[in-house]
Amino acid sequence: MKNSLQRIVILSTGVASMFLAGCASSGVQNPSGVPVTEMKADERGFVAGTGIESQDLVTVTDKMARSILGVREIANATSVPRIVLDPVVNDTRFPINKDLFNDRIRIELNKHSNGKVRFLARDRMKTLERERELKQQGAVTASSDPSVVEFKGADYFLTGKLGGMASRTSQGVSDYVLYSFQLIDARTSEIVWEDSAEIKKQGLEDAAYR
Repeated sequence: MKNSLQRIVILSTGVASMFLAGCASSGVQNPSGVPVTEMKADERGFVAGTGIESQDLVTVTDKMARSILGVREIANATSVPRIVLDPVVNDTRFPINKDLFNDRIRIELNKHSNGKVRFLARDRMKTLERERELKQQGAVTASSDPSVVEFKGADYFLTGKLGGMASRTSQGVSDYVLYSFQLIDARTSEIVWEDSAEIKKQGLEDAAYR
């Protein structure tokens, strides 16, 4: 009888240990939730709303970069035009990172323009000014005469604006976004180029953007 009780205790202990071990490791062996799906930036995913999505960003910036290269002042320039990026204005209801538009246009032009345009890093002015001061003071070496170190002036300003209209009914949500960009002559204030893209979307539910 005593041996039988011992066998029952040992068996019960073993089963309990296996159960606890299974609970402790189940989160690793059988992860719950939907697995991540890697997609291209210009693809419309299954998690989407009526607002500004990555595929809209890619489509719009590709169009703007190609359009700028066709401008007479850029294509036929005798010297390389210098461009300064002016912050994009976001007048839509979507709190997105609007700087991504300028960033991607700049990257596409630097990649594909074959040196037809140059962008000035005005957002790095404090760092550049400090470096110039160090060179002029002789604190760091310079490849050229420190007395001739100077920053280039802008020939053009590239600026953009995102405008939107939204409506909502019991049947769903509708959003229209106008993406407009301008290239402005820094000397005359003339708008030498302008282009736009417009996208309208409708859906049953709104999405949260951040």
